[in-house]
Amino acid sequence: MSVTIDIAGLPPERILFEISPLAELGVALHALSEPGHHPGLHGWATATAAGLKPDLADRLHEAAFLWTSTFSDVFMPFAGVRGGDGRTGATLAEELDVLDSLDEERFINATLEFTCSSSYASGAPVDPDRALELAASRGPQQLAFARRLVDDPAAVRTWLRRLFEDCDQAFFADTWNRTRVQLAADARHKTEILRRKGLAEALRAVSPAVSLNEATGRIEADKLTVGHTTGVDPAVGAGVTFLPSRFGWPHLMVLHAPGWRPVVQYPVGAPELPGPASVELLALRMEALAHPMRMRLCRNLARAPYTTGELADSHGISAPEVSRHLSVLKKAGLVTTRRRGRYVLHQLDVAVVARLGSDFLETVLR
Repeated sequence: MSVTIDIAGLPPERILFEISPLAELGVALHALSEPGHHPGLHGWATATAAGLKPDLADRLHEAAFLWTSTFSDVFMPFAGVRGGDGRTGATLAEELDVLDSLDEERFINATLEFTCSSSYASGAPVDPDRALELAASRGPQQLAFARRLVDDPAAVRTWLRRLFEDCDQAFFADTWNRTRVQLAADARHKTEILRRKGLAEALRAVSPAVSLNEATGRIEADKLTVGHTTGVDPAVGAGVTFLPSRFGWPHLMVLHAPGWRPVVQYPVGAPELPGPASVELLALRMEALAHPMRMRLCRNLARAPYTTGELADSHGISAPEVSRHLSVLKKAGLVTTRRRGRYVLHQLDVAVVARLGSDFLETVLR
């Protein structure tokens, strides 16, 4: 499964690496609401939450669906400007001005994304009755917000701008001042890789989960979802924008709404861990370990190297049956082999197995 971006024939200069204070505010709010997703930010989240005034905390709770169950496209309004150039604002105020300039339909669709995810890929206008019905299932708070948005989108737009401005004053301005230097340096570095080594190398530097399929002319983001968009539609400003994020790990965001410029927000400064497994490889590994006999074989293989004959004798099964199970484990990258004279020894790759829990979390949160 993946989200793909068609870039066939797109000039390299249309691929941009930018920094966005509004997009970073969005992921910072997510980290504040879901600290369990971001173990490296516990200290920041705890201190920031403790310093919030009750009124601001209450309003953040009211709008939390914009950055918890989904990540609303309202945090990337530059991508919704028809015929735009993909450039972000230099300040939060500039980006909020762009948000104010979005047409009403786009603003409503982006804000109600939490209730209408099934219609996201179609780009169809939100049906107000269906939006209210879905919002009701999320509880009275979301229903009240959705009703306000449907009845008076201009008032909600004003309310959101004030909320983001108050966040800036309360904590984000200082956070952004500390963060933007690192993000700007990363954007410059990726731009230089793109210029010197090409898009494939730049994408490898962005994330192990992002790659270029040169045969199809598409950027592919390995995620537990399926989506497709194009970066070559001149009506919305041909190109793709990449945004580095200090608060984003382990999430890899891909804006792929029809009629919007594609945007990839990728984490920087992630923990020094091996690259996460692909969705396909993770599924293969979990399926391989789900078989009870393979789990029993792993008990031996985790402790010491074993030959096929030794495993067969230990578990009372035939050597060909052991070989079939080992083949599944090796295909999943869970078992290593080495030769000792005329014997072949098999052993569990404990480091890979130890990563499975974090690989699973990174994959579903990506």
